[in-house]
Amino acid sequence: MTPPIPMSAEKVSLDGLRIDRSAMPKKERPAWLLPTIVILLAVAGGVTWWFMRPKPLAVEVAVAKEQSSGGNGGSAPSQRAVLNGSGYVTARRIATVSAKVTGKVMEVLVEEGMKVEQGQIVAHLDASNTEASLRLAEAQLDSARKALEETKPNAVFAEQELKRFRELAQSKAASQSDLNKADAETKALAAKLVRQTADVVVAEREVAQWKQQVDDTIVRAPFTGIVTSKNAQPGEMISPMSAGGSFTRTGICTIVDMNSLEIEVDVSESYINRVQAGQPVEAKLDAYSDWKIPAKVIAIIPTADRQKATVKVRIGFDKLDPRILPEMGVKVAFHSAPQELAASPSAAEKPQRLVIVPKEAVHQDGGKDVAWVVKDGRVERRAITVNGTDAETSTVTAGINAGERLVLNAPTGLKDGTKVTEKKS
Repeated sequence: MTPPIPMSAEKVSLDGLRIDRSAMPKKERPAWLLPTIVILLAVAGGVTWWFMRPKPLAVEVAVAKEQSSGGNGGSAPSQRAVLNGSGYVTARRIATVSAKVTGKVMEVLVEEGMKVEQGQIVAHLDASNTEASLRLAEAQLDSARKALEETKPNAVFAEQELKRFRELAQSKAASQSDLNKADAETKALAAKLVRQTADVVVAEREVAQWKQQVDDTIVRAPFTGIVTSKNAQPGEMISPMSAGGSFTRTGICTIVDMNSLEIEVDVSESYINRVQAGQPVEAKLDAYSDWKIPAKVIAIIPTADRQKATVKVRIGFDKLDPRILPEMGVKVAFHSAPQELAASPSAAEKPQRLVIVPKEAVHQDGGKDVAWVVKDGRVERRAITVNGTDAETSTVTAGINAGERLVLNAPTGLKDGTKVTEKKS
């Protein structure tokens, strides 16, 4: 039997199993470790910011262009524009020529571009039935006249017989009954003569009516002008009431009086106070952009279009030209009246500097016109003064300088200082 180990000996042997760490050499951290960690964290933060940073907003940009409204090569002071606009050439006298009656077209005597005089025949309709009725009415008139001629000698003879019976009755050679009979025959023939005379008048009126209906089958030009469209061909039916649906024409041709050409322009309500009757105007046709046509305001239509907030202005050409055609697009510049310039000579001597910008660059903000200007990669909001607007451009008199770059169709939420980048076209 093994004797038990004393407690002190057991403790000594356990202590011998412990590791003395104080005797071990200490490991030191490298000096480069902390700076390296800091650098890595900075790089990671920079990369994260680079990918998460707000990107510049891509916008369409256009350059404002300068246009001077006066002082061009010593031009007259009356050439200072106060408002620009656009419209169309229209004709005051234009008509789709039709017939008064429904009928079949037999002949069309005009073509597009042909000049016609007032009263000139442009087409014939089928008049066979009307002419037959006219011949019947003429025959009835001839019969009525012959009946009247037959009654006239009988009425004369009855008058002579009445006179003879009166003489015989005075000498008691004829009875009162014979006298009364002669008197009755005379009055009857006289009444018959009156009726037949009226029948002749009725027959004459009927002949005139049928002649008018025959004449209605002849279509004539209502005024002197140019044929712009030919709408019917021989064999087609025509009616002023468009009877018969799409198989019936309502007009033979369209005629335009080229001497009645003028310009119609819709002017915004905000600028109508700059327009007055008789005001000089300079017009430029879209087809001949270098041709300046002198004109003047004829009238301002005294009503507004509530849908477009515009007022229609009529402008007349000082001199017409064959190159001016109906429905042509035209741009106009309303000029200051000479008396206005005489009242303010300083304004006449110093031309007003106008800036032309695309229409899409102008926006409404709180009832005011504003534009966004791109400068050093950021946008700047500008309040501007618009002088006039046409189909494509707006004329600005204040707030924008020529050469500045403007944002087109500014996106919603654009603010001052927002970074932008230009879209590549």
